[in-house]
Amino acid sequence: MNQKVTEIPPPDLIKSLRSYNLLPAILFLPTRRRCDEAATEVALATKKGVMDDRREKRQSLYDEYVKDNPEISKHKHKNLLIRGGVASHHAGHIPAWKLLVEKMMAKGLLDAIFATSTVAAGVDFPARTVVLTFADTRGNDGWRPLQTSELQQMTGRAGRRGKDNVGFVVLAPSNFQNPKRIAALLKSPPDALSSQFRATYTSLLNLLDAFKSFSQVRDIAEKSFAFRETARQIAKLEADCEKRKIQLAANLPNNVTVEDARGFERLTSAKNRLNEKVPMLRVEIRSNWLRENVTQGRIVSQGRSGKRFFLVLDVYGEKVTAMKEDGGGTSFALNRVSRVYAKTYPLNEASVEKAFYEIHEGKNLPLDEPKYIHKSGDNEDATAIIDSMLMLVAPNNEIESQLWETWNEVEFLERTERDIEFLRSGVWLPFERRAKILHHFGYLDFPTQKVTEAGKWLADVRVDRPLLVGEALRHGFFHNAEPPQIAGLMAGLASDPDRSYGELYLSDKILEILDKFEQIAFDVATVEWKNGVEPAPEMNYSAIATAEAWVKGMDWDELVSRTKAEEGDLVRLLSRTGEALMQIAALKKTQPEAAELAEKTAEIVLREPIR
Repeated sequence: MNQKVTEIPPPDLIKSLRSYNLLPAILFLPTRRRCDEAATEVALATKKGVMDDRREKRQSLYDEYVKDNPEISKHKHKNLLIRGGVASHHAGHIPAWKLLVEKMMAKGLLDAIFATSTVAAGVDFPARTVVLTFADTRGNDGWRPLQTSELQQMTGRAGRRGKDNVGFVVLAPSNFQNPKRIAALLKSPPDALSSQFRATYTSLLNLLDAFKSFSQVRDIAEKSFAFRETARQIAKLEADCEKRKIQLAANLPNNVTVEDARGFERLTSAKNRLNEKVPMLRVEIRSNWLRENVTQGRIVSQGRSGKRFFLVLDVYGEKVTAMKEDGGGTSFALNRVSRVYAKTYPLNEASVEKAFYEIHEGKNLPLDEPKYIHKSGDNEDATAIIDSMLMLVAPNNEIESQLWETWNEVEFLERTERDIEFLRSGVWLPFERRAKILHHFGYLDFPTQKVTEAGKWLADVRVDRPLLVGEALRHGFFHNAEPPQIAGLMAGLASDPDRSYGELYLSDKILEILDKFEQIAFDVATVEWKNGVEPAPEMNYSAIATAEAWVKGMDWDELVSRTKAEEGDLVRLLSRTGEALMQIAALKKTQPEAAELAEKTAEIVLREPIR
């Protein structure tokens, strides 16, 4: 059973850091709530009568800053910041507040900032000390281990340029701490770069419009950084194929080409696949009969003519080891045996010579195979066609024998080229699937590989769910609508699907629009499912209600109070909604009515404190 680790109270931790001259510090905590609680605890522990020379400077900077940023005048942490000289900094705070904290930290007016790990990658305010309280961080999908790059970003904040010769990193105890893992991460190489290149409707439309053909789009995708590992695998396999082709050509007689050998392999493989489709009873009966009768000392034959004879030396599983008439050895699969002859000969020199002699003299007759009862059309016609084609490729027994000798090598070549095509299709397939979907809705013409006029304006709409936005425009959802409903619709498309923005009520007008839009979304999802594309997540109704209320005129404090959402999350939602509306507002030539309404709505959405 794991022993619970006692966490050092934040006021004690700050006191200890101060005693060792390790302030100012950035203390990384696992959650937003814990950051706010820690800042509050430290500020409340500060004695009321204690003043430092920086408090007046904090107050002065705050007073000056609030003139241009009135939205922070009622911030719940302003007294903690000014009196305690500490602050929390995370995505739950509005941008204006975070910028104020960063300014104060940069001017040396704060003792500590309590932040989540995501802050480290987005700002630049070094401190003398960085305190780590966890080796596991919390993301959208729950808890997960810290990555090397995240730890490097966090520890990289330790040490102020021009002030500190060194920076300090302190590991503080907590339930989420693991010093061994932290030490290992510090010595680990950087995380591999991850490309953000993806097959999207917008990227496909833009690439196809620019380069005019699917082949060009495919070439660009294959050369992208996102598929660098796939490209390495393809290059290696292609090099192997070229080497095999050279070796194969050297082993073939002068009158047989590599393409002849490949044609022979394809035809014989096709014939085998046809035979596999014969009812299993028939296949099993013959396989059992061969296992029972192909035994050591018996003569068997191969090939259509039945004139290639072999003396069986051994049978191991499905593999036969045999002697050819010229005394050479060979091996082949049991199912390649065409006839089995009755007599059995001892394996000595005299008997071997006698065995082949009696075959040609007709003194050793083939065994009767079991009779098969089958329906007409059991692939006989197809098999006959393949046999006639095989005769063209291998017109005599000598060539056929040589082709059988290289069959495994050719089969490897064919399989490798299929692997190459599979890897290449993995790069192109996501684009091809989306191309078919866009063709269905009229945004491109798949046969001619051309972007339609509708596709050209959709390519300019760079939002999270462009196809749904395009269908909303195409079906006139922006005609005769009002800003609150349009803002709600776009918020539902632009928001994080799993984040809650409270339980504000939806108006009858927006419900009517959503009822019609749900059918559009269902139609799009159905086509996406049929083409192997994961449909967009369902719309976030709490986000829709929040955006509608904001555009109807609800003030910021009431919106925060009614939704019970963190201010930073509301800013993110409404900023993304405004950005999506501005994308549509840019379509003045192709969608003038929608562009005018979107621009009008965006101005309302992006009012203070949303910028």
